Amino acid sequence: MSDVAPADELRELTRQLRAQLRRHVALGAWAAPGGPTAVYAGAAVAADHAAEPAAAAAEAAEVAVDDAGPAEAFESAMARSAAEPAPREWLETRPPSRELFAGPKQAELIPLGRRTLAQIREDLGECTRCKLHTTRRKIVFGVGAEDAPIMFVGEAPGEQEDKRGEPFVGPAGELLDKMIEAMGWTRQSVYIANTTKCRPPGNRNPQPDELAQCTPFLDAQIRAIAPRIIVTLGRPAANHVLGRDAPISALRGKFHDRAGVKVMPTFHPAYLLREPEKKKDTWSDLKQVIAELERLGIKPPRPPRG
Repeated sequence: MSDVAPADELRELTRQLRAQLRRHVALGAWAAPGGPTAVYAGAAVAADHAAEPAAAAAEAAEVAVDDAGPAEAFESAMARSAAEPAPREWLETRPPSRELFAGPKQAELIPLGRRTLAQIREDLGECTRCKLHTTRRKIVFGVGAEDAPIMFVGEAPGEQEDKRGEPFVGPAGELLDKMIEAMGWTRQSVYIANTTKCRPPGNRNPQPDELAQCTPFLDAQIRAIAPRIIVTLGRPAANHVLGRDAPISALRGKFHDRAGVKVMPTFHPAYLLREPEKKKDTWSDLKQVIAELERLGIKPPRPPRG
């Protein structure tokens, strides 16, 4: 048996635990055990806030040793930590890194973890976070399967989408449906979203402040769905998702990485309606997606065409 008193042994253990947590913080840890964390979708929140619950538990356990038995004190402190959520921080963060979404500074954080699409939609509410709410008709949240292996992300909604509140429902949407069906999937078995949830007036490109307010919600959708592959449609969507500034001709035709998720940029269906000769290149991109899913053991509901 050890000659060390149980209380002294517990103090040493909690000291080591506290030191380990501080090492994780110094290395940029996102979270530590002790409750859900507040994370900005697209950028890391200061990690010391995420680690506070467990660190506090360690300190509480050390203080409580003198007032209770060692085991009871430690279990009580850790239980309190698990029951208390991490503080909801509203901090101005740096722009997201290259692996995450690019965008200007913005002050709003949302508690994430891996939330459901229904929870994300509830968080979005009848959004008034940017000026687009003054001209939109309906919010265009997204459509499809919550466990879809493929996610399609286009630029901002257009006129038809604004009327119906659903992405890709005009002529470009009809072509996208045909592209998805040619891959062996359906609109219901993939997930389709846009970089912003509201239509910009006159179908102009979204402005940086508008993208910044929508980025956390698109990122949260990606976290909820956890797709194996994201197909971006058009240059704006590709650059936004990849944090790049490059022409679509330089991006398409090969996979890119976004925080461990493969991204295949390709042409927007609206562009294909104007330049039908580019459909062949687009199908070549989509065949790479089909092959990669097959390599991962993911088969579509129906055999792909061609």
